[in-house]
Amino acid sequence: MNKVGKAFKFGNNISTDLIISGRYKFAIRDMKELAKHVMEDADPDFYRKIGGKPCFIVGGWNFGMGSSREQAPWAIKEAKVHAVLAKNFARIFYRNSFNIGLPLLECNTDLISDGDMLELDLEHNFLKNQTKNIDIPIKPLHQVMKKLLKAGGIIKYLKKHGGLDFGT
Repeated sequence: MNKVGKAFKFGNNISTDLIISGRYKFAIRDMKELAKHVMEDADPDFYRKIGGKPCFIVGGWNFGMGSSREQAPWAIKEAKVHAVLAKNFARIFYRNSFNIGLPLLECNTDLISDGDMLELDLEHNFLKNQTKNIDIPIKPLHQVMKKLLKAGGIIKYLKKHGGLDFGT
């Protein structure tokens, strides 16, 4: 199933504190409420701009750097973001995201501008910038990551399969 949405572009070195500020770490426990504050330190109007519509967050190099704040990928997912696209990701943010079923895709984000309409087909490793009418190659995901995403994260995978045998 293809996912279509608007691109919201940020720069390099987007930290987990920019994704969801530490001031909310213990103050807000409800993830739907926390999602209303996603990316607000990078763009105070981000949540209002997305308007509850599925979209894509686009970064540059080293997206998700900094602390291992687990709320960062949760807040992104709860905000109805289809996927985060970046040139590369901080390792712990990468793991935390797949563990909850949030897709992270590595690609040349120089080919995407803020506001572009994107179409993503994860099954076929296909990303199209509809605005510019160009296909953007994405780094294929390992089968294990695809299985985690399909299940909705590692906990749902474990509940369904009773263990971590990915059959790879």
